[in-house]
Amino acid sequence: VLQSHEEEDRKVRRREKNRVAAQRSRKKQTQKADKLHEEYESLEQENTSLKREIGKLTDEMKHLSEVLKDHEKICPLLHCSMNFVTIPRPDALTSCLPR
Repeated sequence: VLQSHEEEDRKVRRREKNRVAAQRSRKKQTQKADKLHEEYESLEQENTSLKREIGKLTDEMKHLSEVLKDHEKICPLLHCSMNFVTIPRPDALTSCLPR
């Protein structure tokens, strides 16, 4: 009777120890899931911000391309025949500028 009582006590202690370990494990899993969710939310916000920045930069690039295209139409340096000279001369630039 004494041995079975001791065995029963050991079983109870083992079950309690196992229960506490299981609680710890579940808590750790929950914390890990929470951390992953927070990281996910942060990355989503960063992604949204980067997409917004890409949109702004794309708009700026389009605008600057248009400005460049408009400028190329009127730029005297681009239409000057002296641009094809292989040896740059100081007077090449001034000869292309309007007087």
